[in-house]
Amino acid sequence: MFATRTNWRLEPNRFAAAVEQHRRSGKPVFDLTNPNPTACGLAYPEQRIFAALNDARSLRYEPESRGLRQAREAIAGYYCGRSGFFSSVGALDPDRIVITSSTSEAYTYVFRLLCEVQDEILTPAPSYPLFEYIAGLTDVRQERYPLSYDGSWQIDFPALSDALSHRSRAVLVVHPNNPTGSFVRKDEAVRLTELCARQDLAIIADEVFLDYCDASDAPATFASESPALTFTLSGLSKISLLPQMKLAWIVVSGPDALAQQAMQRLEVISDTYLSPSTPGQLALGELLAIRGNLQVQMKQRLASNLLCLDALFRPGGSVDCLKREGGWYAVLRVPVTGSDEDLAIELLQSCGVLVHPGHFFDFPREGFLVVSLIASESEFREAARRLREFFDARV
Repeated sequence: MFATRTNWRLEPNRFAAAVEQHRRSGKPVFDLTNPNPTACGLAYPEQRIFAALNDARSLRYEPESRGLRQAREAIAGYYCGRSGFFSSVGALDPDRIVITSSTSEAYTYVFRLLCEVQDEILTPAPSYPLFEYIAGLTDVRQERYPLSYDGSWQIDFPALSDALSHRSRAVLVVHPNNPTGSFVRKDEAVRLTELCARQDLAIIADEVFLDYCDASDAPATFASESPALTFTLSGLSKISLLPQMKLAWIVVSGPDALAQQAMQRLEVISDTYLSPSTPGQLALGELLAIRGNLQVQMKQRLASNLLCLDALFRPGGSVDCLKREGGWYAVLRVPVTGSDEDLAIELLQSCGVLVHPGHFFDFPREGFLVVSLIASESEFREAARRLREFFDARV
């Protein structure tokens, strides 16, 4: 009765079962897995948000397949003046933008646009596990290419080339990567773009964390001129810390003829669903305008918690906090005494600290834990202290 694409293993794994049991017991949990910015104690400008949503035009349904022009112009304004890998972003064309309800939906649109059944999308490893499910639901194969670490993260281009086949349709980059926090460098972007243009592959660039850079210089965006057909994805979830508003977008760039064909086809896909809400689109300009103070709060939180990690886990110790450049996560390289899942369960049961085991993000081997940096400073400090005591006791 059911499609094989939904034949997932639905029973909870050992880690999920341990987390559920711990929560039911009522024992305290210092949660370093929480990705939800609305649940970490930031101060939101509530009245501005409510006022932005209080628009009488929301009572009228006047759908546009690409999204309301007003909203697409607000998105174009967000990119204006940013540095691109091949040119600065000037007046981004609103007609090269498609609004979706989420980046997950945006991925679905692009996968359907590019791929026949069992065609391949190349995705980075380590990376967020979302892609496996979206690929499965769109009847696409996910092929992984590795990011290597040698004091910093970088694309393994020989391995990427080896992963390509006649069924490959696009290379996906997460900029900055989740969870490694590594940005695509200029030389990598040039090399990747040349490779994709030469082999008729598209680039799919996930930039949801782009604004969260540890350095003072803003990173370049893929949403600019490019020799390869490029789809840049982002949205309110991270930019304005408003995941509940369910509004994201696709920016299409690249050779003009290809970009025009892509937009024509995306318009039909989008018109089939018409999923973005009118209130969110009408409010988008204001919801983007409030991002400044919210991002300041989040960046202060990230910097404070990262300093805490750096102070407790210094280079040369048993636990190494790997170099990162942005995003909301940190990767800890830990001694290997068993599986990362076993270790994460032991950390929860013995000291009440909840972390992600590395295999959740498709690390190539055991010995990695991933922690979210957005918890309140007090909670993060206590959790990190407990982690330090746990590993010190093992030395």
